[in-house]
Amino acid sequence: MKKAIFPGSFDPITLGHYDIIKRSLPLFDEIIVAIGVNAEKKYMFSLDERIQFIENAFADEPNVKVISYEGLTIELCKKEKAQFILRGLRNPADFEFEKAIAHTNRRLSKIETIFLLTAAKTSYISSSIVRDVIRNGGEYQMLVPDSVKVKI
Repeated sequence: MKKAIFPGSFDPITLGHYDIIKRSLPLFDEIIVAIGVNAEKKYMFSLDERIQFIENAFADEPNVKVISYEGLTIELCKKEKAQFILRGLRNPADFEFEKAIAHTNRRLSKIETIFLLTAAKTSYISSSIVRDVIRNGGEYQMLVPDSVKVKI
């Protein structure tokens, strides 16, 4: 069984995240969307809201599971028996950052990182941009799945 962990804060999930998950479904038997919890970080949405956004977005996809976790992603992979970490790349800066993490993860474990390029139509979207648009009363609806639109 090919299993991948897609880690992130998903505060909130964006259409970019959604696209990466949808496009990776044929590649894996199960995708675990893993919401990392960092006590140092201030989130716009609660953990329960973020879980709900993702579960609702993928309600018709039985191969997508949503969990939260603390600690190293490779430890979560071992616990969940996942062989892969899934990451989306928007730009060269993302690649450089993610490459260093992928090399470290592979050095510490046998877990491979799989990169998917974001679709051109969503490559500019980030959760931080979405949060800024929401905070300032902008039209965020075209940046997130319907499950997020309903809540705000």
